[in-house]
Amino acid sequence: MSGASNQLIPAAKPVIGEDEIEAAVRVLRSGRVVQGPEVAAFEEEFSELVEGRHCVAVNSGTSALHLTLLALGIGPGDEVIVPSFSFAASANAVRLVGADVVFADIEPGSFGLDPAAVEAAITPRTAAVMPVHLYGHPAAMDRLMPLVERHGLAVVEDACQAHAAALNGTPVGAFGTAGTFSFYPTKNMHALEGGMITTADAEVARTLRLLRNQGMEQRYANEIVGANMRMTDVAAAIGRVQLGKLGAWTERRRANAAYLDEHLTGLVTPPVAEGARHVYHQYTVRVEGDRDAVQEQLTAAGVGNAVYYPTPIHRLKPYWEPDQKAGRTWDLPETERAAAEVVSLPVHPSLTEGELERVVAAVNGLGI
Repeated sequence: MSGASNQLIPAAKPVIGEDEIEAAVRVLRSGRVVQGPEVAAFEEEFSELVEGRHCVAVNSGTSALHLTLLALGIGPGDEVIVPSFSFAASANAVRLVGADVVFADIEPGSFGLDPAAVEAAITPRTAAVMPVHLYGHPAAMDRLMPLVERHGLAVVEDACQAHAAALNGTPVGAFGTAGTFSFYPTKNMHALEGGMITTADAEVARTLRLLRNQGMEQRYANEIVGANMRMTDVAAAIGRVQLGKLGAWTERRRANAAYLDEHLTGLVTPPVAEGARHVYHQYTVRVEGDRDAVQEQLTAAGVGNAVYYPTPIHRLKPYWEPDQKAGRTWDLPETERAAAEVVSLPVHPSLTEGELERVVAAVNGLGI
């Protein structure tokens, strides 16, 4: 492997190359810049990633979650079961449609919803379950789907970190009633910004297209109340370029993760469930001790790192304060433990062999 450098190795690194720049310029010169042919082509090409499901492009992963819940008719009086160990957008989308968030605990290996905890959280008001494929590892869909089908619930997959992840050969985004993806710059592929919704239900897909475009299919013929959550053609063109590179980037992430698995000592490295295809949006380890000191030492050694997420959603102000007033508490021991222990190390496809060596040397030099 190549030599070391003192330059900080970033924990995540967006890729914007000449191909992406040329795609953006081509669209700008065309004059078709919003909800045009590039968006339609991106939707068609992305559908190949999710077993041919209908795909609806929107302006962000959060919009994808929000519009999906709206399209499914979820709102006031309904409950949606969500993991607290996730980015706040997962729960925010539920609140934005006026439904109630019910938090369930996670499994310690995958960081995904624990099916037993989900079953215990179901009430007569439960309308949907939102499994999050956190860090690129698929949630336990093989055990969640039979459970929710027995109860007649919708499943909204938050696959915003898991492009091309799969479980037992089925890609994420192709299990539930709908799946949602993000194209934020640090994701496994991006469109500068944007999101995608996947569904096998043609009527849901049509409703989503109306919702993203002010309720219109034909101009000025508004059918329902909608919003402007369209994807631009510039974003779609960049997304199409990135989608073409996703396969190679995913294999590079997986190879980088395999190298770290083999060489790291002293930390709990990411387990992978049987049948799971982990795509390593993040390479997340556990530190059983002084995590702050570990992060400081890694940074001093030039290894970028981050904690996703230091505060579970149920402890964030918009959720904690109303729950306290209502006298509601959550028993989420695995969520609390994960928030206290996790650290994500660089695994992105731009890493060089020398940088991987430096990551290993820095971690193994911690003496833990």
